[in-house]
Amino acid sequence: MSNNTALRIPATYMRGGTSKGVFFRLEDLPLACHQPGRARDRFLQRVIGSPDPYVKQVDGLGGATSSTSKCVILSRSTRADHDVDYLYGQVAIEDDFVDWSGNCGNLTAAAAAFALHAGLMPPEHLPQDGVCTVRIWQANTAKTIMAHVPVQGGQVQEAGDFVLDGVAFPAAEIVLEFLDPAPDEEGSGGAVLPTGNAQDVLDVPGIGRFAASFVNAGIPTAILNAHELGYTGTELQPAINGDAAALARLEAIRAHAAVRMGLIDHVADAARRQHTPKIAFVAPPAGYTASSGRQVAAEDVDVLVRALSMGRLHHAMMGTAAVAIATAAAIPGTLVCQAAGGSPRTHVRLGHPSGTLRVGAEVQQGADGQWQARKAVMSRSARILMEGWVRVPAGSF
Repeated sequence: MSNNTALRIPATYMRGGTSKGVFFRLEDLPLACHQPGRARDRFLQRVIGSPDPYVKQVDGLGGATSSTSKCVILSRSTRADHDVDYLYGQVAIEDDFVDWSGNCGNLTAAAAAFALHAGLMPPEHLPQDGVCTVRIWQANTAKTIMAHVPVQGGQVQEAGDFVLDGVAFPAAEIVLEFLDPAPDEEGSGGAVLPTGNAQDVLDVPGIGRFAASFVNAGIPTAILNAHELGYTGTELQPAINGDAAALARLEAIRAHAAVRMGLIDHVADAARRQHTPKIAFVAPPAGYTASSGRQVAAEDVDVLVRALSMGRLHHAMMGTAAVAIATAAAIPGTLVCQAAGGSPRTHVRLGHPSGTLRVGAEVQQGADGQWQARKAVMSRSARILMEGWVRVPAGSF
């Protein structure tokens, strides 16, 4: 078989936060992939190596985890008040679909850096030195994100001393501001609390009844109490991901939460919408050993959080779910607020499997009594791992 049976597509492999993904400029994609649809999905699946019944993604660039089975498409923005349009695809590993229903907060940092690397930023908005503010239109959620990227000599400054738990090496800090972060999801009207309540009771037939806070900020997230699920909130991945019965129970809870949040009409629809909503469980501060072996003291955190992504416990903390948790911490009466001591917080330190993460959130209550999310802020880092061309077999999409 000769090399001309494969297409060579310009691509960049990047780490953003605690995730990795393959980045493309929209203009570099095959013409059939310039628009949403089956051709685009099949192309990205082949890049990543999905669907893979062996769940390894050996024949692609995916890493067989939710954190490493991701693709990003960027283009110059068509909106006068934005610089780039950022579209994120969560590629299912063993199943045959790409989930476009939400954003990836971690890869948002890489999207901002890629905008500079790929020449997508207007020259007048790119300083030679200092901080470049990238105005991002997040196409999945139809929201604005302001990313503040350090620049040196007109190029992204990747080296730095910012330490992000879940990432082995320090790098330069990228500050992300998620503006008005409640996605305009069907059935929710963009409300931070889609049911209108800080707490609800979620009834899952055959499994149980659980206190729940449904939060729609960053990404739709269903939040439960760890103790009601039989957990302490200090668990690491092996304790949950190695328990098939526990994963099935948590997925059933997630599916029923999706219906209550107005994201799907029927529980069965959740199988084709794995990226959203997220499910997380919280507990009051306690000391624990992080996955790196580092000791996290109770006084280092305000609330313990464990969150699942694509049916597995996440190794750290998803950026968009962190926005949801921080927003909930700022609203009185939510399970997060209660677990963090009972008083609303403008900043919260989350204890996750890899360590800690500080996130800020601004909320306000309208005249109708409903809560609105104004902004959420967190820091991430990003860098290029590899750049060049990705090869995709001709006729595979």
